[in-house]
Amino acid sequence: MVTTARDRTFLDPAVIARLGTLELKARTIVEGFLSGLHRSPFKGFSVEFAEYRQYIPGDDLSTIDWKVFARSDRYYVKKFEEETNLDAQLMLDVSGSMGYGSTAMTKFEYAACLAASLAYLMNRQRDAVGLTAFDDKILAMLPASSRPGHLRNLLVTLDRLKLGRETNLSKPLHQIVDSLSKRGMVVLISDLLDDADSVIRAVKHFQFRGNDVIVFQVLDPDEIDFPFERATRFEDLESDEEIMAVPAAVREHYLKTMGALIERYRRDLGAAGIDYQLLSTRQPLELALMSYLSTRSRSL
Repeated sequence: MVTTARDRTFLDPAVIARLGTLELKARTIVEGFLSGLHRSPFKGFSVEFAEYRQYIPGDDLSTIDWKVFARSDRYYVKKFEEETNLDAQLMLDVSGSMGYGSTAMTKFEYAACLAASLAYLMNRQRDAVGLTAFDDKILAMLPASSRPGHLRNLLVTLDRLKLGRETNLSKPLHQIVDSLSKRGMVVLISDLLDDADSVIRAVKHFQFRGNDVIVFQVLDPDEIDFPFERATRFEDLESDEEIMAVPAAVREHYLKTMGALIERYRRDLGAAGIDYQLLSTRQPLELALMSYLSTRSRSL
């Protein structure tokens, strides 16, 4: 991964992994991220993201917030409550394959921390946020809400989640679509290691129902780079099936197959207007928050 000046201001996942509760991890990530936005050249984002929008000629000048102008050198006006609220549903894959990890966090731990951080950020923006966890079936579901205490319930639910077994993204995703009563934003967090055709159809189902969709594909660096050298025993975390392989003999085929899968999701989801981002568990989680804010700004 190429490290930019912006990336270096973000917390390394290894540092986050050593923090205590999931709530502390989420708060540390989000508060640091929002604080950094104030000091960054990306003036379009701010802590007041949920409460303000940029001035448009014709707006009432009395609604301009001059304190925000002093910090950002941009004109912002206060938004009405109905302009700001959004219903968001976090969908977390907890199937067995998410248990793999060669870094400070497994994919499951990284994805749960990302879901907690997004929920914390959404709550800061007064958005209603819900959570659904699934493997080949729905294991936990909290409807979207912005009521006091809901964020704590969501974080407790995340903390108590255990890894499931088999992957079947299509089945639970279609069930989740049918359970959503309002249009809003849907955030899918998964390794997407399943049949691409069925996954893409299921994700498009949310879009067909009028939802904005963002997909985070969370993979371990080992899965992206296949760095193995010696003969290695590989275990399927969902079926417990094991196979011995000489990495040099299978590396080219593996990298070609994985690269094609990633490119398929990037191409087909992008062509449908669905935001897709590949995340390595070695990357700062704040990169995903930036992607989320960008998507949210276009949906309002």
